[in-house]
Amino acid sequence: MAKIAKRIAKSREGIDRDKAYGLGEALQLLKDRSTVKFDETVEVAMNLGVDPRHADQMVRGVVNLPNGTGRTVRVAVFARGDKADEARAAGADLVGAEDLVEIVQKGEINFDRCIATPDLMPLVGRLGKVLGPRGMMPNPKVGTVTTDVAGAVKASKGGAVEFRVEKAGIIHAGIGKISFEVQALEENIKAFADAVNRAKPAGAKGVYVKKVSVTSTMGPGLKLDVATLAAS
Repeated sequence: MAKIAKRIAKSREGIDRDKAYGLGEALQLLKDRSTVKFDETVEVAMNLGVDPRHADQMVRGVVNLPNGTGRTVRVAVFARGDKADEARAAGADLVGAEDLVEIVQKGEINFDRCIATPDLMPLVGRLGKVLGPRGMMPNPKVGTVTTDVAGAVKASKGGAVEFRVEKAGIIHAGIGKISFEVQALEENIKAFADAVNRAKPAGAKGVYVKKVSVTSTMGPGLKLDVATLAAS
């Protein structure tokens, strides 16, 4: 524990907690301060001026990151017949119908993302109490209830990231790995921020994006200059 605390303290040396860093500068600082032996995840957090307790202020969506996430995503697909075959051919890790429902009901969640064809949603609906709290329930709004299962599987494997605002008005997501080039991380964060901006709900009042910060698994949190997030 002492070694970890020392490493964290060292990573924060020279960091101005009150400064709003430019995106490129912040990402370079994170890369320069990464000393752990594993490939840290780079995460972005956006504090939004919404109250998700109101239906007209809910923010959710999906974005395909141009440079992927750098992580292996395991995908489960609820489908039958030809659609099940399409899912397998596209690289789905788990494919099934009633048999897959039984597996999930037992608590065996060996996947990161869940896709379903529309006709199987009444069946998948039984898993609401299991998948819902994990944010994994298939939803047409984010492209995970679809007849194009092959496209959805490929998008999930290739860097599709779902986002949903939490109770405190915060959205956060992993947008890449510390081993990525700064430019690749910048492109991913700008794509993510653009998607969140496009998902601005009708009920949002006042300033929509209040604060944005970026961090890595073991690195410091850095406040960002929101103006530097605009897609170029």
